[in-house]
Amino acid sequence: MSALKPYLKRQAKRVDAALRAALPTGATRPTTLHRAMRYSVFAGGKRLRPILTLAACEALGGDEEQALSLGCAVECLHTYSLIHDDLPSMDDDDMRRGQPTCHKVYGEAVAVLAGDALQAFSFEMVARSKGTARYDTRALLEELAQTAGSHALIAGQVMDMEGEGKPLTKRQVVQIHERKTAALLTTSLRFGAMAANATPKQLDAISRFGHALGLAFQVIDDILDVTQTTEKLGKSAGKDEAVDKSTFPALLGLEGSRKEAAKLTSQALQALKDIQLGKSRLAEIADHMLNRDF
Repeated sequence: MSALKPYLKRQAKRVDAALRAALPTGATRPTTLHRAMRYSVFAGGKRLRPILTLAACEALGGDEEQALSLGCAVECLHTYSLIHDDLPSMDDDDMRRGQPTCHKVYGEAVAVLAGDALQAFSFEMVARSKGTARYDTRALLEELAQTAGSHALIAGQVMDMEGEGKPLTKRQVVQIHERKTAALLTTSLRFGAMAANATPKQLDAISRFGHALGLAFQVIDDILDVTQTTEKLGKSAGKDEAVDKSTFPALLGLEGSRKEAAKLTSQALQALKDIQLGKSRLAEIADHMLNRDF
């Protein structure tokens, strides 16, 4: 773990530098919009998704520079989803990453438009990518579109909102988070694999890894929501219980949820072993995510 932390910090700085260079400056008109976009992107995220893009590319022998813009595109899409998720009409949260949410600083209308602009910008970044022999730019754009659309990310948000105050089954909760959390995390990894011109077998294993890892990430997130403070999390703790949301701890209890996260992480690691990546950086990151405390 001691070797992983410097790697995560180094890669996060690398992603930050690329995002700073790619995004419109705060002086670009309309300045309010571009300042709001940059405010949310640089509000303290750990850059997990683009780091996974880079790590997947590295693990499969690709050039990380080929993957960097794809990872940044995913981060822009992720930030858009957080801006909209925090809006009063959705999860209604005032804090994100330890900072006031975008709509608290810039107002709801600008926050909506900043999210819209970041979503569009994510596609612009992918459109500028070169692609590889197996995965051209069109394939990469289709990947992002499917993840961002009505069957994945947006579907998960709608299902999550409609599930509030209702007694959901474990399968229903899993279906929400397959779309709201795991889909984008999986695409982060698939982008890295595509940038490395992965074989179909490798891409399938990376996808299975991402699906299991994304669900494990959400289980741990649910656990932390009821065991950590707002200060530690950087967002409102206990929010799920306050809005009567069905979560893994609510269904399985804390100990059952920890076992579920461990089982999912084991499934993720097995997918890596299937393509001889059981000792890769990706495996280290999976173990790190299982044991995180914020």
